[in-house]
Amino acid sequence: MNQRVPPSDLELAAMISSKICHDIINPVGAIFNGLEILDEEDDEQAKSYALNVIRNVTEQASARLEFARFAFGAAGSAGSMIDLATAEKISRGFVSITQGKHKLIWRGAPGLVAKDKVKLLLNLIASAVTALPRGGEIDVSIGGSFEQPTFLIRCKGTAARPPQYLTDFVAGKPLALDAITIQAYYTWRIAPSAGMRLEILKDGADILLVAKPAG
Repeated sequence: MNQRVPPSDLELAAMISSKICHDIINPVGAIFNGLEILDEEDDEQAKSYALNVIRNVTEQASARLEFARFAFGAAGSAGSMIDLATAEKISRGFVSITQGKHKLIWRGAPGLVAKDKVKLLLNLIASAVTALPRGGEIDVSIGGSFEQPTFLIRCKGTAARPPQYLTDFVAGKPLALDAITIQAYYTWRIAPSAGMRLEILKDGADILLVAKPAG
């Protein structure tokens, strides 16, 4: 599907659903494998290993689902507000999936912000992870007011690079939409609905993801 032809609501929902399934199918499969080991093995060491696997991947699946619920889902009725403290907690859980590869630094006071703005912030943090393929620091700074916030996400680490698909969408380049590119597309699409505009900049070796009030 070409970006120049916007997907219908049904097509967008289907692709986002596909992405969520893609993100959680591996940890769910690992849970199943771990349960099989517990059923079939008598060796205590093997059972202990299986329990550790189940515990770790369950945490990963839970963090991914909680992130998806707020980043893509309604997470409340239309027009609702979300506390930035909740956004921070969800973001830390999501970044922890990388198991120490990325470090999240959060600079922003708790307070209620419009739902679409928080969804944009969460999706930008997901994009920041892809901007640091070898790991690094994701420094989130929230400025402005709760009514008109600004988001500055500094991606700092070895081989930091502009998040490929989001950069292409922001630049107006047509891309095929699928479960891989849909999050970047959704991030790009949600910005104007949140009354914000996106910029992707370089500052030395760092990559900056910026969202400011439109106009």
